[in-house]
Formats: sequence, C-alpha cells, structure tokens
Amino acid sequence: MYKSFKLSSLIAQRETMKLTYAGAGVDIDKKSDAIESLVKVLGYSRNGVGKRIEMHGGYAGFIEFGSYALGLATDGVGTKLIVANEMHKWDTVGIDCVAMNTNDLVCVGAEPLAFVDYIAIDKPDEEIASQIGLGLAEGAKQANVSLVGGEFAILPDMVTGFDLAGTCLGWIKKNKLISGKKCAVGDVIIGLKSSGIHSNGLSLARKVLSVNEISYKEEFQDLGRCIGMELLEPTTIYVKEILNVIKNCQVNGIAHITGSGLRNLIRLQPGVEFRIEDPLEPHPIFKVLQELGNIADKELYQTFNMGMGMAIIMPEKQAQKALNLLNRTVEAKIVGKVYEGQGVCHSQLGVEYHRY
Repeated sequence: MYKSFKLSSLIAQRETMKLTYAGAGVDIDKKSDAIESLVKVLGYSRNGVGKRIEMHGGYAGFIEFGSYALGLATDGVGTKLIVANEMHKWDTVGIDCVAMNTNDLVCVGAEPLAFVDYIAIDKPDEEIASQIGLGLAEGAKQANVSLVGGEFAILPDMVTGFDLAGTCLGWIKKNKLISGKKCAVGDVIIGLKSSGIHSNGLSLARKVLSVNEISYKEEFQDLGRCIGMELLEPTTIYVKEILNVIKNCQVNGIAHITGSGLRNLIRLQPGVEFRIEDPLEPHPIFKVLQELGNIADKELYQTFNMGMGMAIIMPEKQAQKALNLLNRTVEAKIVGKVYEGQGVCHSQLGVEYHRY
C-alpha cells in the first residue's frame, strides 16, 4: 500500500494512535451546538415577496417569489485548499466550490441558476487566480449555472494563502419542494457513487498524513498516484442526474453526503430509521486513511462520504426507473431501506447515529 521503508514505523504507530475528526480540530457535535445557537437568533423575515419559507432539514434557504421559491446555498472548499497549495495545483478547487453549493440546492429539488464566488487572499497572484477561474468555469458548465460575478478581497492581515467560497441561486415551484418529510417506512435508499474524498474530512486526512510524516507527493500503490492528487480529485456534481430523476420519478428525500457523513440522512426525517444494508464500495483512499490513522468505522462514516456522495429516498416501485436513468452517467444502486425507528445505521458494521 505504501512504501516499504515506512511500513514498520507505521505499524508501530498504529498500536497507540487512534485519530478522530475532533482530534484534528473539527468536533461535529460542538459544530451542531454552535449552529443551533446561531439559528436561534436568526428569526427575522420580511413580508410579501421575499418572505422566508420555513423548511426542516433542507440544504439551502428559500424565499417566496410568487408561485416560485428562490433558494440560496453558500459553502466553501475548506482545508482542501491547503492540499492544493502544497501541490501547487489550483485548477480543480473551483469545481469543488461549485459542487458543494449546487449539490446542496438540488437536494430540495431546486435547479441551480447562478453562482458568485468569494476569494480572500493575502496577496494578488495571477497564476492562482487564473487556475481557480478555470475550475469555477468547469464547475459551472457541469452544473449548468451562470457565473455572474464575485469578490476578490486582498486581506494580508487576516488571511495566509487564500480561501475560496461561493453562493448559488436556484429556483423551484413552491409546491415541488422536497423537504424529506415524505420519507416513509418501506422507501428505498439509492446511493450515488462519489469520486473520492470530495471536500469534507480533509482536516482529518491531513492529520493522518502529518502524524505519519507522509508527503502529499508520496506515491501509494493502492491509489495509483500520489496521495496529494488523490485528495484533490474534484467533487462530483450531481445536478443533471438528480434533476432528471426528479422530473421522471417520485422522490421523497435527497441527502448530500458531506460533512457528518451518514448523519446527513437524519436531517431529512428524524422519525424513521435509514438503514444502510448494501453500501457502495468505499474508494481505496478511505482504506489508506483508516489504516494509517487507526480510525474507527463509526468515525469514518460520520466524517467522510465513504464512496456515496448522494442518497435518494423514494418508493421502492420507483427505484428501477431511477436506476436506469442514473446509471447512464453515474454509478448508482440501492444501498438500503427506510424502517420504523430513528436515526441511521450501517447494518454490516453495526454503526448507528441518532443525531444530525
């Protein structure tokens, strides 16, 4: 898996080392508590056009616009940018930025329309700016969104290197919003294959490499390339596939499997149990990280996507039609089912989660 001269020392380290996302600086539970504290004081909404639409568990915010709902999603690329800097390769992180936003919008059935980016950098760099732009343009093409502007901020006293985030606008008929409330016992869960680590859990992945003193440019036989390039594999954009399924099938819920991993399913409908029984095969990168960091299965599945970038919940009778549409462009299969109960579980591993 890795170079033989490191093997003995890595095995020895595994005896005492057990890495977690919280240990790498990202505590999911504390993040949830902080978000709840923030949301409690964000109660204002204007009346009339632009009035906020209350939705439980959605991946974007929506306002009324006549018979339509306009949606906004905002997200960044996170510490994947540190890997890009180490590899001196910035032409794919723009794809990630578009992906994280458009994939969130489409989870409630909205079609993404327009995108703006925000780049904060310590000093102007034409090469970095140009490469980021290439990725943003490619991401916009894949998601079919218009790039309508953005902000390029020079902040030497606040930023070391650069940060990249974006905001996406989408639209949908109000009566077509998919909140997840219709997810019901007997529904099936269709998993869509991810392209790799996507843009979540990079803090833990980087910690694994750091404690093992592994360079991003080190080649791994199981990966077929250096680990830095594997970590930079762009996030899959599922917009066209999801919209096509929504157009032709009954869909009760959609979950973007990002930060918090399988726990994202709970936000759709907390009153049922989402049970993963036949999961998609995780990519080799996850096995590498697990072995190097001695990461527990429960930690893996609440930090990384583990091979499933998106999950669609629908009546079983609709599943084959949806799979026929999806498998034209992305690997997809039934990975589980909805049962009576609460939370989400991975039945093969005996892993359970009861809080988003």
